[in-house]
Amino acid sequence: MPDLDPVIHAQARLRIVAALATLDAKDQITFPRLQEVLDMTAGNLSTHLRKLEDADYVIVEKTHRGRTPVTYIALTTKGRRAFEDYTAQLRGLLGGTT
Repeated sequence: MPDLDPVIHAQARLRIVAALATLDAKDQITFPRLQEVLDMTAGNLSTHLRKLEDADYVIVEKTHRGRTPVTYIALTTKGRRAFEDYTAQLRGLLGGTT
């Protein structure tokens, strides 16, 4: 039985990666929008994003729109691949095709 990626396997991080995987490869989402989509607190989302960022699964870009700070989040190529591998392993465990 294959080991599931422990970085993605945590429920909150799985939800984050799954949400980001719905975006096109070069697209980003703002932190408040992702927080709204996932119905997570800012602190909880930040904590899980840090773990994903440390694994190089997401990129967090802090910038400004005019004078207002804005944070963008995107799935990296490595993160997208990790999510694809994770879902393929789940399908295999559940008796589907890999």
